[in-house]
Amino acid sequence: MGIKMIKFGTGGWRAVIGDEFTKENIQILARALVDKMRAEGVAEKGIVIGYDRRFLSKEAMQWAGQVFAEEGITAYLINKSAPTPLVMFYVMKHEFPYGMMITASHNPAIYNGIKVFTAGGRDADETQTADIERYIQDVTDIPPEEMEYDEAVKKGLIKEIYPLNEYLDNIIAAVDMDQIRNAGLKVALDPMYGVSETSLKTILLTARCDVETIHERHDTLFGGKLPAPTATTLRALQNYVIDKKCDIGVATDGDADRIGVIDDTGRFLHPNDILVLLYYYLVKYKGWKGPVVRNICTTHMLDKVAEKFGEKCYEVPVGFKHISAKMYATDAVIGGESSGGLTVRGHIKGKDGIYAAALLVEMIAVTGKKLSEIVKDIEAECGTISMEERDYKFNQEKKDRIKKVLLEDKKLPELPFEIEKISYLDGSKVYFTNGGWVVARFSGTEPLLRIFCEMPTEQEAVRVCEIYEEFLGLK
Repeated sequence: MGIKMIKFGTGGWRAVIGDEFTKENIQILARALVDKMRAEGVAEKGIVIGYDRRFLSKEAMQWAGQVFAEEGITAYLINKSAPTPLVMFYVMKHEFPYGMMITASHNPAIYNGIKVFTAGGRDADETQTADIERYIQDVTDIPPEEMEYDEAVKKGLIKEIYPLNEYLDNIIAAVDMDQIRNAGLKVALDPMYGVSETSLKTILLTARCDVETIHERHDTLFGGKLPAPTATTLRALQNYVIDKKCDIGVATDGDADRIGVIDDTGRFLHPNDILVLLYYYLVKYKGWKGPVVRNICTTHMLDKVAEKFGEKCYEVPVGFKHISAKMYATDAVIGGESSGGLTVRGHIKGKDGIYAAALLVEMIAVTGKKLSEIVKDIEAECGTISMEERDYKFNQEKKDRIKKVLLEDKKLPELPFEIEKISYLDGSKVYFTNGGWVVARFSGTEPLLRIFCEMPTEQEAVRVCEIYEEFLGLK
């Protein structure tokens, strides 16, 4: 029964601990990867596996490693909790065919999961994950055989590594540390009880920043909150930035691939704002050339900034694998999504909250301006736009009904704005002639319907969301 439960979403496989996230299922997934690696002739290269601070993450990494060892494949296990981008970096740098990270990212504490990375340190795309799911169905020895951990270490089939310095040195080399050193900045960090503290502190202290940290201890319940950096979860960081007069407050999600930012005035900067700020900075101040990539739910302010600099903005479906693939194809400067993930040309092919944080601190140092001032500069040059986001829970019956209306019958509510075009690339997205848009789509990581709307004014964005609520019976 268990093997049919392992299904990959947009952010890997995630499941409730003790329900579907079990030792048996973890080892079945590992065994499926063994078979896939053998079929592709890459088994001798081995696999690298990391883990975050969630309950059972370390054990899950070891259980997976024991299956690889039993099958004669060397498993390189990162022996301290580490950020997801570190694993992606290591897969890329050392040319591993595959890597795994034990994490459920920003999901609630009752979840855990596994992200799979492919050659080049990329998130496994739909083709790869569908392939893994097929191999999972073919696993017959359940539970899979495993080698004793100590025996595997003794035989060299499990190698414990901790390549944090290599990853940090790569970021330090890419950031203007001299400018940051000379700026005397004060930075507040909120790792949200996750894995970013050591990495961020090391980078910022090396650059002589004054660093203060909250929520740094190991807590598998994440302080009773969702380990996702949002306006709601970062209230303590907001207060801290204001009280201590910090230049910036930086938060990362549970596995440090997403970022949240509080500016010098205590305002929460939406991930959309962060993407816009960094693209603007890299093109205007650093002189980089190239397009930008965003998903369908991410701000069209990026389109405005790109247009201002004579560049193009590309739109892709939700899922970071689509961002990184399009960035690679177009040599884009930066790519990201409204949920807080981004990466920059020349770095890893996936989300990295630690690198993004270092770049934001560099931006304050290089421009000599406060974050709030740079935001005003962009608004003065490119105009303003307002986004409204809403999430709705549903049961299966409700999901089927909404799916039929929106995606099968392709119906739309009566909308008071002129429609330019409609796209079904991912969910249902309506583009208006006034530059606004609305998208309704089912989340690939949680049982939610999400509605995002961006319009010239907040009032118009709220109005469109309410029309959709009424039309889909969501109230």
